[in-house]
Amino acid sequence: MKLDTLDWAALGAELDAKGFAATPPILSADACAALAERYDHPASFRSTVAMARHGFGRGEYRYFDYPLPGPVAQLREALYARLAPVANGWHEKLGRPERFPATHAAFLEICAAAGQTRPTPLLLRYGPGDYNCLHQDLYGTVHFPIQAAFLLSKPAADFTGGAFVLVEQRPRQQSRAHVVPLAQGAGVLFAVNERPATGTRGAYRVKMRHGVAEICSGRRHTLGVILHDAA
Repeated sequence: MKLDTLDWAALGAELDAKGFAATPPILSADACAALAERYDHPASFRSTVAMARHGFGRGEYRYFDYPLPGPVAQLREALYARLAPVANGWHEKLGRPERFPATHAAFLEICAAAGQTRPTPLLLRYGPGDYNCLHQDLYGTVHFPIQAAFLLSKPAADFTGGAFVLVEQRPRQQSRAHVVPLAQGAGVLFAVNERPATGTRGAYRVKMRHGVAEICSGRRHTLGVILHDAA
């Protein structure tokens, strides 16, 4: 992982401006393959969700169980430490009283006190014709406002189609869509629920949802890193 080499000031500014920011590849091809291969070992996971059964789209995903695999746990903790200042800035702009502690362990204690103790990092697997409907990953009353997704497969070689999509629901305006191109091992940081935007009268809330467009061919694996636990 190459989190320490990223320009976090620039990523934070981009998150503030747009509600999302893409990173260059930070997971090696070998690390991506090792994570994707875990999908075929159900003992690592607490549950499996077939999206079509619930109207979420088509495809399948699995939530990791505790203890998380080392690389996933390290990535989750490191992302939280880098993103907590941005999240606190968002809450300040939106007039929210809650502030996030410096460490992920302390934040998980807040989740546990609210009855949220189930891990939320997940692996997603898509095949031809699969897609993920626009949604939000909230899971309870406590949530961290930014999450991440890392593409484990190689576009054009492992799969075609399957673009990552974000949609802003702006007050009194039509929705705006963003398509975020990702290379293998790259990530996108994005708002879980809402982000602050600045208008002529100050900050206002912009709701955001995310999804994945239809896979045309091949197989696409993604690692989702959500920083709050689930009820």
